[in-house]
Amino acid sequence: MLYTWGKTVYRWRWLILGIWMMILVLAVPFGSLVTEELSSGFGRTNTESQRGLDVLDQDMGLTQSSVTVVYKSESSVYTDTSYKDEVAKSLQNLSNALPEVAGLMTPYNTGDPYMVSSDGKTIYVVVQLDQSLDDAMDGMGNFRDNLHSDTLSVWTTGGIPIFYDMNIVSEHDLRRAETVAFPLVMLILIIVFGSLIAAGLPLMMGACSIIVTAALIYGLAQFTDMSLFVLNIATLLGLGVAVDYSLLVVNRFREELAKHDTETAIAITMSTAGKSVIFSAITSVLGLSGLLLFDFMMLRSLGIGGVTVMILSLSVATTLLPASISLLGSRVNSLRIFPTINGIRNFYFWHRLASWVMKHPLRVSIPLIVFLLLLGTPFLRVNLGAPWASILPEDVESRQGFDMLSEDIGQGEAGPIIVVYTSPTSVFGKDNLEALYTMTQNLASNPAVSRSESIFSLYPGFTLPEYQERFSDDLSQVDPISKQIISTYANTNTTYIKIVPSFEIMSDTTKELVKTIRSYPDGGDMTRYVTGGTADLMDSIEVIYSSFPTAVMFVLVSIYIALLLLFKSVVLPMKAVIMNGCLLYTSDAADE
Repeated sequence: MLYTWGKTVYRWRWLILGIWMMILVLAVPFGSLVTEELSSGFGRTNTESQRGLDVLDQDMGLTQSSVTVVYKSESSVYTDTSYKDEVAKSLQNLSNALPEVAGLMTPYNTGDPYMVSSDGKTIYVVVQLDQSLDDAMDGMGNFRDNLHSDTLSVWTTGGIPIFYDMNIVSEHDLRRAETVAFPLVMLILIIVFGSLIAAGLPLMMGACSIIVTAALIYGLAQFTDMSLFVLNIATLLGLGVAVDYSLLVVNRFREELAKHDTETAIAITMSTAGKSVIFSAITSVLGLSGLLLFDFMMLRSLGIGGVTVMILSLSVATTLLPASISLLGSRVNSLRIFPTINGIRNFYFWHRLASWVMKHPLRVSIPLIVFLLLLGTPFLRVNLGAPWASILPEDVESRQGFDMLSEDIGQGEAGPIIVVYTSPTSVFGKDNLEALYTMTQNLASNPAVSRSESIFSLYPGFTLPEYQERFSDDLSQVDPISKQIISTYANTNTTYIKIVPSFEIMSDTTKELVKTIRSYPDGGDMTRYVTGGTADLMDSIEVIYSSFPTAVMFVLVSIYIALLLLFKSVVLPMKAVIMNGCLLYTSDAADE
């Protein structure tokens, strides 16, 4: 069948080339717009931390999106008039430029001394945004453009700026990798093929795959959320697969061209190298499809992008590439620079190596198995984590702001833990107040807690009976000013406790603190949600790895079936699956 397909491609080579030219012309304008349709965020997941954020938003009016702005002066302190005026002017400019600014929490309007460094030269401000997390990340560049100061140093940090900068750094690194990779790949291809024409074909195929994939992603982004990281996988896979498939096809064509006419050489090439390309693409598509099983927008969109570029690369390798070399014929060897690597000598080297390996299976397999197991031993001590500011370069703004906040004010200030309670009756009920009071007492005795803020912060010396009496009958015993302060932390059916940990957001101690809080009973008739930066990252990791076994099993079983159809053997696909499992094991260990 593939032999016939090769002859068909040869016969209709001009039509195929014309169709691909039309596709490219249509794809370029849409592909250039793709970044505008992609999300900088990681998507919404149904986790405890997300449900807690939803409650705070809906019941307490606390927006889910906020940015921490750090101000610092080298000479003045925050109580100086010049310092106050500069902060006020900076924030006023921001509020005027961005209508999504929903609120500002500063040391001046809250009186919170913990928002100030011990020397008074550094403060932080929380800017609340009336946007989703993904929309806030998309608008982070505009946020920074409208936030500046003439006399103070200013940094933005927190979850939104940190992940925004991760995207920017990742995109910059991708562009740099492309700048380095393309010339190196071209040089290697010239050495392998010896001619500019043959060496240029893989890069042309890769460019075609990347451009059309970008246009297809633009179309898919109209119907589903797609992460900005999809461009990374599309570019890297598009180039890598194009080189891989083109090497197989072009090299085999040149070998057959020495013995047959162009049409026959194309037909034989497609029936041999073409078959390898098809089954390679099928197994790659099946492997990448495992990402579609994750309930996480970023990973799911990577799967969509990977599957798209693989299918497109297969289409290019079985239509555009053979049509191009059909048109070139013997001219595929034109513009020779280096002599072609001796094919016969190369063949005999690999033939001798393969023969020796097959004659000594135990001498080869046992040391390699032991070596792979040794490489994988670090995975036994794997500590799953999440990306945070520390993985960013030190010259990135959000990293600098996070370090400044941690050093000058406190490690936990940038990532408080929020414990949200809801009650169908009243959080001020006797039993509910007892549960809340017990929780704050437990937190006060925990060395991992720097401090906590709640409805009990207003009367720190009160006993539980005194709180129950003061908060009874819908706060009728509370004066208007105190009632207004309490409303910051609670209404009739909802309240929250803000916990500032003693350690940074993703330290083992802070993660253990989240687990400890979640282990406490809810108490009364309340439902509890633990949220905040640490809890959100922990929940995201749990969501990802809860789907991991299913995804791995899907990939291994589907690849086994595909190879079973290819090899018509039960044992050979099993060996391939076992090797894939070993590679996965050792690669995870390397990541760890």
